[in-house]
Amino acid sequence: MIRLIKPRKQNDSASIVEPSFLTKLFASGLCTGYVPAGSGTLASALAGAIYYIPGFESPFIFGSVLLLSLGLGIVAASVMEKRYGHDPAEVTIDEVVGMWISVVLLPKKLFIVLAAFFLFRFFDIVKPFPAKKFDSMHGGLSIMMDDVVAGIYTNLSLQIILLVPTIKEFILRSSP
Repeated sequence: MIRLIKPRKQNDSASIVEPSFLTKLFASGLCTGYVPAGSGTLASALAGAIYYIPGFESPFIFGSVLLLSLGLGIVAASVMEKRYGHDPAEVTIDEVVGMWISVVLLPKKLFIVLAAFFLFRFFDIVKPFPAKKFDSMHGGLSIMMDDVVAGIYTNLSLQIILLVPTIKEFILRSSP
Protein backbone atom coordinates (compact mmCIF):
# COMPACT_ATOMS: atom_id res chain seq x y z
CA MET A 1 0.00 0.00 0.00
CA ILE A 2 1.26 3.49 -0.86
CA ARG A 3 1.61 5.89 2.06
CA LEU A 4 0.18 9.31 1.27
CA ILE A 5 1.19 10.77 4.60
CA LYS A 6 4.90 10.91 5.21
CA PRO A 7 5.90 9.70 8.67
CA ARG A 8 7.06 12.36 11.10
CA LYS A 9 10.71 12.12 12.09
CA GLN A 10 11.83 12.83 15.59
CA ASN A 11 15.30 12.88 17.08
CA ASP A 12 15.13 10.69 20.18
CA SER A 13 18.31 11.94 21.76
CA ALA A 14 17.81 12.71 25.44
CA SER A 15 20.05 15.76 25.10
CA ILE A 16 17.65 17.50 22.70
CA VAL A 17 15.24 19.75 24.56
CA GLU A 18 11.57 19.69 23.60
CA PRO A 19 10.62 23.08 22.05
CA SER A 20 8.29 25.21 24.14
CA PHE A 21 4.57 25.40 23.37
CA LEU A 22 4.95 28.94 21.99
CA THR A 23 7.84 27.88 19.73
CA LYS A 24 5.77 24.99 18.39
CA LEU A 25 2.70 27.20 17.94
CA PHE A 26 4.65 29.86 16.03
CA ALA A 27 6.92 27.55 14.02
CA SER A 28 3.97 25.40 12.98
CA GLY A 29 2.00 28.37 11.62
CA LEU A 30 -0.64 28.19 14.36
CA CYS A 31 -0.50 24.36 14.36
CA THR A 32 -1.00 23.94 10.59
CA GLY A 33 2.29 22.03 10.59
CA TYR A 34 0.71 19.26 12.64
CA VAL A 35 -1.92 18.44 10.01
CA PRO A 36 -0.95 15.00 8.65
CA ALA A 37 -1.16 15.91 4.94
CA GLY A 38 -0.95 19.22 3.09
CA SER A 39 0.39 21.21 6.01
CA GLY A 40 2.27 23.64 3.74
CA THR A 41 -0.80 24.24 1.61
CA LEU A 42 -2.93 24.83 4.70
CA ALA A 43 -0.35 27.25 6.13
CA SER A 44 -0.27 29.15 2.82
CA ALA A 45 -4.08 29.40 2.84
CA LEU A 46 -3.98 30.63 6.45
CA ALA A 47 -1.43 33.30 5.46
CA GLY A 48 -3.71 34.44 2.63
CA ALA A 49 -6.68 34.61 4.99
CA ILE A 50 -4.70 36.63 7.55
CA TYR A 51 -3.51 38.98 4.80
CA TYR A 52 -7.13 39.53 3.79
CA ILE A 53 -8.03 40.86 7.27
CA PRO A 54 -8.99 44.54 6.80
CA GLY A 55 -6.05 46.84 7.55
CA PHE A 56 -3.42 44.09 7.60
CA GLU A 57 -2.00 45.37 4.29
CA SER A 58 -1.03 48.66 5.96
CA PRO A 59 2.70 49.07 5.23
CA PHE A 60 3.53 49.51 8.92
CA ILE A 61 1.50 46.53 10.14
CA PHE A 62 2.28 44.20 7.23
CA GLY A 63 5.96 45.14 7.06
CA SER A 64 6.43 44.75 10.80
CA VAL A 65 4.64 41.40 11.01
CA LEU A 66 6.48 40.09 7.93
CA LEU A 67 9.95 41.06 9.16
CA LEU A 68 9.26 39.87 12.71
CA SER A 69 7.89 36.56 11.41
CA LEU A 70 10.93 36.10 9.17
CA GLY A 71 13.41 36.76 11.99
CA LEU A 72 11.59 34.73 14.61
CA GLY A 73 10.88 32.05 12.01
CA ILE A 74 14.61 31.51 11.46
CA VAL A 75 15.13 31.00 15.20
CA ALA A 76 12.02 28.83 15.70
CA ALA A 77 12.78 26.69 12.63
CA SER A 78 16.30 26.07 13.96
CA VAL A 79 14.93 24.91 17.31
CA MET A 80 12.36 22.66 15.64
CA GLU A 81 14.94 21.18 13.24
CA LYS A 82 17.11 20.12 16.18
CA ARG A 83 14.18 18.20 17.62
CA TYR A 84 12.42 16.89 14.51
CA GLY A 85 15.20 16.60 11.91
CA HIS A 86 16.01 18.32 8.62
CA ASP A 87 13.29 20.72 7.37
CA PRO A 88 10.52 19.12 9.41
CA ALA A 89 6.94 19.03 8.14
CA GLU A 90 5.88 20.55 11.47
CA VAL A 91 7.52 23.85 10.50
CA THR A 92 5.17 25.87 8.31
CA ILE A 93 6.02 29.43 9.33
CA ASP A 94 8.21 29.42 6.21
CA GLU A 95 5.09 28.95 4.04
CA VAL A 96 3.32 31.76 5.91
CA VAL A 97 6.20 34.17 5.32
CA GLY A 98 6.64 33.05 1.71
CA MET A 99 2.95 33.59 0.99
CA TRP A 100 3.08 37.06 2.51
CA ILE A 101 6.10 37.93 0.37
CA SER A 102 4.03 36.79 -2.62
CA VAL A 103 1.55 39.66 -2.12
CA VAL A 104 3.88 42.51 -1.09
CA LEU A 105 3.13 45.71 -3.06
CA LEU A 106 0.32 44.06 -5.03
CA PRO A 107 -3.31 45.25 -5.07
CA LYS A 108 -5.28 43.67 -2.23
CA LYS A 109 -7.81 41.88 -4.40
CA LEU A 110 -9.19 38.39 -3.92
CA PHE A 111 -8.10 37.32 -7.40
CA ILE A 112 -4.53 38.46 -6.68
CA VAL A 113 -4.41 36.61 -3.34
CA LEU A 114 -5.77 33.43 -4.98
CA ALA A 115 -3.34 33.72 -7.90
CA ALA A 116 -0.50 34.30 -5.41
CA PHE A 117 -1.58 31.22 -3.45
CA PHE A 118 -1.50 28.91 -6.49
CA LEU A 119 1.70 30.37 -7.93
CA PHE A 120 3.42 30.25 -4.54
CA ARG A 121 2.50 26.60 -4.05
CA PHE A 122 3.81 25.87 -7.56
CA PHE A 123 7.16 27.60 -6.94
CA ASP A 124 7.41 26.05 -3.46
CA ILE A 125 7.00 22.55 -4.90
CA VAL A 126 9.18 23.06 -8.00
CA LYS A 127 11.87 24.97 -6.06
CA PRO A 128 13.63 26.88 -8.86
CA PHE A 129 17.19 28.07 -8.24
CA PRO A 130 18.26 29.09 -5.62
CA ALA A 131 15.33 27.63 -3.62
CA LYS A 132 16.48 24.05 -4.25
CA LYS A 133 19.95 24.97 -2.97
CA PHE A 134 18.49 26.38 0.27
CA ASP A 135 16.24 23.33 0.61
CA SER A 136 19.26 21.03 0.65
CA MET A 137 20.98 22.99 3.42
CA HIS A 138 20.41 22.71 7.17
CA GLY A 139 19.34 25.31 9.72
CA GLY A 140 16.52 27.75 10.27
CA LEU A 141 17.79 30.22 7.69
CA SER A 142 17.71 27.64 4.90
CA ILE A 143 14.25 26.40 5.97
CA MET A 144 12.93 29.95 5.66
CA MET A 145 14.86 30.99 2.56
CA ASP A 146 13.55 28.40 0.11
CA ASP A 147 10.05 29.75 0.74
CA VAL A 148 11.26 33.36 0.62
CA VAL A 149 12.65 32.61 -2.85
CA ALA A 150 9.33 31.01 -3.90
CA GLY A 151 7.52 34.10 -2.61
CA ILE A 152 9.82 36.42 -4.55
CA TYR A 153 9.30 34.43 -7.76
CA THR A 154 5.54 34.54 -7.19
CA ASN A 155 5.54 38.28 -6.54
CA LEU A 156 7.67 39.05 -9.58
CA SER A 157 5.45 36.86 -11.78
CA LEU A 158 2.33 38.69 -10.63
CA GLN A 159 3.99 42.11 -11.00
CA ILE A 160 4.87 41.22 -14.61
CA ILE A 161 1.36 39.90 -15.33
CA LEU A 162 -0.11 43.16 -13.99
CA LEU A 163 1.99 45.15 -16.46
CA VAL A 164 -0.47 44.03 -19.16
CA PRO A 165 -3.11 46.81 -19.08
CA THR A 166 -6.11 44.64 -20.02
CA ILE A 167 -5.29 42.04 -17.37
CA LYS A 168 -4.74 44.70 -14.72
CA GLU A 169 -7.99 46.45 -15.59
CA PHE A 170 -9.93 43.17 -15.54
CA ILE A 171 -8.53 42.19 -12.13
CA LEU A 172 -9.05 45.58 -10.55
CA ARG A 173 -12.64 45.83 -11.77
CA SER A 174 -13.83 42.28 -11.22
CA SER A 175 -12.25 41.34 -7.92
CA PRO A 176 -13.51 42.47 -4.49
